[in-house]
Amino acid sequence: MFHRLLITTDFSDGLHRLVNFIPELAQAGFQQIVFLHCVPFQDDRNIPQVDEEQRTTAQAKLTSALANCPSDIEVQIELPTCSSSAGARAKAIMAAVEKYQSELVMVGTSIHSLLNEKLFGSTTSELAPKASVPLLILRPQLVSAYTEEEMALRCQHLLRYLLIPFDGSQSAQHVVNYVEAKVKNRPPQSLEACMLCWVLEKSGRKEVSLLPKANDCTKSLQALQQRLEALDVKVNIDVRQGNAIAEIQTVALDFDISAIVVSSKHFGRLWELSIPSFAGEMVRRSWHPILFVPSAS
Repeated sequence: MFHRLLITTDFSDGLHRLVNFIPELAQAGFQQIVFLHCVPFQDDRNIPQVDEEQRTTAQAKLTSALANCPSDIEVQIELPTCSSSAGARAKAIMAAVEKYQSELVMVGTSIHSLLNEKLFGSTTSELAPKASVPLLILRPQLVSAYTEEEMALRCQHLLRYLLIPFDGSQSAQHVVNYVEAKVKNRPPQSLEACMLCWVLEKSGRKEVSLLPKANDCTKSLQALQQRLEALDVKVNIDVRQGNAIAEIQTVALDFDISAIVVSSKHFGRLWELSIPSFAGEMVRRSWHPILFVPSAS
């Protein structure tokens, strides 16, 4: 689905390990990979200075990527200096995206609560409402636990099987349209299948008669299925009842999903404290990789 990848790492998220798997990422269709690490300022009597020791250490950790670079793939290393705030890191990442015309940003984000995120900051939540390209969000605990053999397979099949939660909303429609557009020009072996899943939730604010019917949901998913299968993608559909977060996590587990695709104009915004975001909760609670697509507006 993508050709140009930007991988951000703070060396605690495990993503720097990917320097050893450039050939495998090339098999997934990437033609350009940029590794980015934000080097914090060194405070000396309140005068910000470049921490040359940390810069040298970061350069040494990432340089091995250049040695493992096949002739048909470009690898770059970016070491911008900025403050340690989430906002500053997000700004540095977006500058690199613009510089290299990256199509996908990979970030590591631990599981945490919305309140914790608002109190202490999160680079991912800062990026989400501002980035013009999708974010592939991975759990540091998961990446760090992979053996080298497992990591190699993960890189080769990074986005092989996508789960798209669908509820007929504008955001869900936007995700399907986005995936459909990317599929048309996808690299070989990058995307083989999609799962479209509609979870019917009973809401205390709605009469049961006003909720969508399972048969209607199935028909809607079948129409989307036909659109995507016309592009040589295997598409499965599923309609079920229950809690949306829990059911989507179950589907991701049962069907060997590579990543869950979501979008939201609320995630990362201050008003998310009062307007719940399904996408935001998936980012915070799911152990599966999340592909967050920028909102349409």
